[in-house]
Amino acid sequence: MTLRASIPRFNRRVINPIARKFAGRVPPFSLLEHAGRISGTRYQTPIMAFRSGNDIIIALTYGPSTDWVRNVIAAGGCTIEYRRRRITLSNPRIEHGAPVDKPLPWLVQRALTVMNVSDFLLLERVQQAR
Repeated sequence: MTLRASIPRFNRRVINPIARKFAGRVPPFSLLEHAGRISGTRYQTPIMAFRSGNDIIIALTYGPSTDWVRNVIAAGGCTIEYRRRRITLSNPRIEHGAPVDKPLPWLVQRALTVMNVSDFLLLERVQQAR
């Protein structure tokens, strides 16, 4: 197995279970909830989410073809736990571009540039009726 192929597996089995313990409470770590597009099984995926106006931006460090991204796009949205709040998101769309062109913290832009990340998932907050 190549190093590149082993990193996602390590993250899924080791890092994600640890991250689930604090994701949603410690910014920018969030817990994204989505359903499998075929099975309907509910999943919780720890991510790093950043606010930009009414949008949430998620850097796709493993690219746009990961299962959770495909599930969110197929469903037309998802929910996240972000700063101890549950937020419903819709209108998922993938944008390509340089991290420095995104409204992200400077240090995050630099890290994503070093990692060659150029895919981002943008989602809109669903306004709740009051």
